[in-house]
Amino acid sequence: MLRQLSHDEFRSGEEVARRLRISRASVHNAVHEAESLGLRVQAVRGRGYRLALPVTWLDVASFAPPLSACGVHSQRLDTLDSTNAHLMLLAQSGAPHKSLVVAEWQGKGRGRRGRIWLAGLGGGLMFSLLWRFNRPASELSGLSLVVGLGLAQVLRDLGLQGAAVKWPNDILVDGAKLAGVLIELAGDMLGPSAAIIGVGVNVLGAESLRPALDQPVTDLSEHLGPHSLDRNVLLREMAARLNDHLERFERDGFAPFRLDWQALHAHQDQSVQVLTGHGERIAGQAVGVDDGGALLLATERGLQRFHSGEVSLRGAAA
Repeated sequence: MLRQLSHDEFRSGEEVARRLRISRASVHNAVHEAESLGLRVQAVRGRGYRLALPVTWLDVASFAPPLSACGVHSQRLDTLDSTNAHLMLLAQSGAPHKSLVVAEWQGKGRGRRGRIWLAGLGGGLMFSLLWRFNRPASELSGLSLVVGLGLAQVLRDLGLQGAAVKWPNDILVDGAKLAGVLIELAGDMLGPSAAIIGVGVNVLGAESLRPALDQPVTDLSEHLGPHSLDRNVLLREMAARLNDHLERFERDGFAPFRLDWQALHAHQDQSVQVLTGHGERIAGQAVGVDDGGALLLATERGLQRFHSGEVSLRGAAA
């Protein structure tokens, strides 16, 4: 029903009901449910309904054909608990390499280290990509950095020059989180492995997320304007870039990406604190990453290395 609504003009409940051959009460209930999921709908007596923000709905016909050309198998769903959890089940049932799942809304989106991922209906881009590697999971160090680099490069190509990578898996703009990556691995440590690569991007509505989060967040509309980005274009460009980067990563590992990653590192050569998994805070200067993607921190004790999945990085003032 929501696909019948527009930001540009009001449409009466009667008109929407007639088009879909449903009751006006069903239209009213659908709008109410959408608002409970974070979608803002303006309702004016005598005029009808209008989307408060210019949401672009995901359209398989728009993004799937060009991705199919590089071997990506696309699936769009309206609602899911989690694109990662859904794709993990599909992978266990034999889903093909380069399977992609994207959802308009997910109820139990997850972030790294057990955090939740919040996004209102139509306000985010949430997708997961299955990549089957011929190398074991033990040889995939730096994978999250390669993914983050690809996302940041696409955002810069689309006009967001301030997009930067935060080790190990976030995209920041002016210190605020714009996007995140969650990678879950399956397979033998000594044999072929599979990665479920989850991506979440804030497109619209960051102001409604801030009260529920403990860190600065932003969205694309705050930097590029609400009319400047079609989520279908964003998905198509990001998935295509990830395809290219992951094919190269499978051949050559992280080393060829290291300098490009450091060029976009939000904290490069800055004073930072590393919070270890044991709760210890270690201060130093972030001087980059090594060929395996480990963070290099110049400390009073000398150069120390930290591996993805073990630490969180925040500015020293945080």
